[in-house]
Amino acid sequence: MIRLFHAWGSCSLASYLALAEAGADFEVSVMSTKAGDQRTPEYLALNPKGRVPLLITDQGALSENVAILAWVAQAFPEAELAPSDPWGFAQAQAFNSYLASTVHVAHAHKHRGYRWANEPASFADMTAKVAENETACFQLIEDTMLKGPYVLGDTFSICDAYLFTIASWLEDDGVDPRQFKKVYDHRERVRARPAVRKVLAEEAA
Repeated sequence: MIRLFHAWGSCSLASYLALAEAGADFEVSVMSTKAGDQRTPEYLALNPKGRVPLLITDQGALSENVAILAWVAQAFPEAELAPSDPWGFAQAQAFNSYLASTVHVAHAHKHRGYRWANEPASFADMTAKVAENETACFQLIEDTMLKGPYVLGDTFSICDAYLFTIASWLEDDGVDPRQFKKVYDHRERVRARPAVRKVLAEEAA
């Protein structure tokens, strides 16, 4: 049985959406990062990084969205959530890696400045820079990275699950998503998908 450790409001939503879109049979363990569930000895024994998402499979535990998303696409090829050719798959990985290594990090400076500095004054400066950095990231996505109504073209992929997740944070980061027409339209298009609507309904319940 596949088991996903997930926290609402976190990046693990991308992995949750990918599993749902793949039609996978899986269980979800909802965690509260505010309550510190990710730092309990029981969870750290599974994931010493102390973060979500974490996917438990028959082969073992897998962390990091980029890796989990790639695994979902390859474990459920019939769902066609990523290109099957090496070049196309690499393009999907390049996009998701940008979200993980640059866009998510820009967002994380809002609440987790302690990862990069010790002085409270530094935290405030990093927080003040978030909207500017996020705007630059999403302008680049808007201008150069979207190949169609979905990230890779005409069909939904693991990239769309990840972009939807991070684009959903824009308002809280002080960025008006409507300035990015393609990104905004993409967000609403993904939100309307049946599998996505089902997952989001679980959050609202």
